[in-house]
Amino acid sequence: MVSASLFVALCARVTVPLPFTPVPLTLQNFGVLAVGLLLGSRRGFAALSLYLVEGAFGLPVFSPAILGSGIAHILGPTGGFLMVYPLVAFVAGWIYEHTGRGFAWAALSALAAEVVLFAGGLSWLAVLTHSVSLAIKYGLYWFVFAEVIKVLMAAALAARWHQRRSAQP
Repeated sequence: MVSASLFVALCARVTVPLPFTPVPLTLQNFGVLAVGLLLGSRRGFAALSLYLVEGAFGLPVFSPAILGSGIAHILGPTGGFLMVYPLVAFVAGWIYEHTGRGFAWAALSALAAEVVLFAGGLSWLAVLTHSVSLAIKYGLYWFVFAEVIKVLMAAALAARWHQRRSAQP
């Protein structure tokens, strides 16, 4: 689980700040989905909870594109996304555990987890901006295409991983 939290931290380092939104484009969500699909619901939840604790204590695990560290980072514009990461990993892992192990089920599991991710992230942005339309503008429109790619990448990784594990004697 420590390795999984570090994997998400490494994914957070792949960041593209966008000038028209306070939310950067990162590979972090891919890491969260991959951890949930690969580790399952309980271990994925635990790994992402550990990730949040690491960040809350000021370790440099969050995206460097956002100023601040520790609790200030969690309470910033990306805080809603960060706070639901354990739940996102849980949802992805739980659905995938209770369905087939193929690519389609992995993609559907990741997509359901993305709904949870954006519900949390956009809700927090709406609180900060006092506007649902601004929250959607800042936290959704610019990210849909990239998130589809992340879902497909995480699903392909998980399906391949489970295919290889089941093929071993």
